[in-house]
Amino acid sequence: MHELAVTESILGIAQKHAVQAQAARVTDVYIVVGRLSSVVDDSVQFYWDFVSQDTVCAGAKLHFKRVPARLTCLECGSTYTLKGDLTPCPKCGSVQVKITSGEEFWVDSIEIEK
Repeated sequence: MHELAVTESILGIAQKHAVQAQAARVTDVYIVVGRLSSVVDDSVQFYWDFVSQDTVCAGAKLHFKRVPARLTCLECGSTYTLKGDLTPCPKCGSVQVKITSGEEFWVDSIEIEK
């Protein structure tokens, strides 16, 4: 259910920038989502169609860019990309790792019509 709040936030950001740009309407919204984020694209799209009705964003298409999860081993310094579930360092087997990407979530850009 948190996707509703997330979607409302996306709408607020898009509307704010549309007003600043004096847009007639927003046509596209580009969103960056890390692989480890719990955001479900289809749920956001579902809520978007509902919450954007009767706004400058009505009918705008959402575009999701997924960022892979990358980790750095705190023992050996190796950096690796997750292929599936969280795994120990493939080089030394340590579980002492730091997530360096994959938790991102932001509105990257919007396209508008004047």
